[in-house]
Amino acid sequence: MNFKKLVTFISMLVFSLVMLYPFYFMIETSFKSKEQFLGAPGHSLASWRKLTSAMPIWTQLSNSIIVCSGAIIIILLLSTLAGFSLAKTRFRGTPYFFLGIIGAMLIPLHSVIIPAYVNISRLNLLGGYWGAILMYAALGVPFATFLMTSYFRGLPDELIEASIVDGLSFARVFLRIALPLSIPAIATVVVLQFIQIWCDLLVGLLFLQNPANRTLTVGLGALSAGRTTDIPVLMAGSLISALPAIIVYLIFQRQLAAGLTAGIGK
Repeated sequence: MNFKKLVTFISMLVFSLVMLYPFYFMIETSFKSKEQFLGAPGHSLASWRKLTSAMPIWTQLSNSIIVCSGAIIIILLLSTLAGFSLAKTRFRGTPYFFLGIIGAMLIPLHSVIIPAYVNISRLNLLGGYWGAILMYAALGVPFATFLMTSYFRGLPDELIEASIVDGLSFARVFLRIALPLSIPAIATVVVLQFIQIWCDLLVGLLFLQNPANRTLTVGLGALSAGRTTDIPVLMAGSLISALPAIIVYLIFQRQLAAGLTAGIGK
């Protein structure tokens, strides 16, 4: 191993340790009681036993799944249709529409959160899941459409034209040809949006007004907002919150890499 590779290896090792230490701290602290966290020796399962009484962890976990699933379904439906249309149809406004999508990606969340809150409250959607689902979908559609458009542009036009000549309608070409070939891009959208929505606090805090509909991240935020916070209990809840995003990433990491590479390269 030459000097350059050695320096690269050591740098990556140090960077990995820095990135993994918070996760180690979270696991190690979750297996302590409050007294053990403050200095008493040993480990215990006291914090895990307290977690279910401190917050409705399983209800909030199911709420997170409902909100994530609903938003991702809407994002996939709109982005795949819009991406295929922008990539494979020709009309005068296509470049401007695509530039508008790119411009929407550049708008910071904090600049639209107040008008979005006002509009959704006027529709009386703050009491259930739909306010958060629609907000997450609106935030995720521009990037997903950009990625799907880039991916569909990589599909040969000859393949689409040959399918139409064989008698398939444009809609059937989309369903039978384009969608199956775009699985890597779809997996990329699912993983990125799942991690973004699952870990978000601001939108869930504002658009899920009913405490019974709180997501897990919002519940952990409320748990840590008290005057006295039981850190081991909070770490136990944070570990449960982090595991689904990690699992989804590990399962779809190959498709994620393939989708991002294809989207950028084409």
